[in-house]
Amino acid sequence: MLISLVVGLIAGWLAGKIMRGSGFGVIGDIVIGLIGGLVGGMLFGILGIAAYGFFGRIILSTIGAVVLIYVVRLLRKA
Repeated sequence: MLISLVVGLIAGWLAGKIMRGSGFGVIGDIVIGLIGGLVGGMLFGILGIAAYGFFGRIILSTIGAVVLIYVVRLLRKA
């Protein structure tokens, strides 16, 4: 559980930096990172790619969080 929160925090923070946003605060970054982990897991599963270990989970979650932020920004503009 604690590792998932750490991964979520790191992934959310990285996604905010990649997407050049102002961030969502600590709780927001954790939530974005955790949901990003789910999104990334689905995307990687569809593509047949596996991520192993701590750094693999961070990369998977960050990619998912970036996709999530992108979709949310698209929906806000619509």
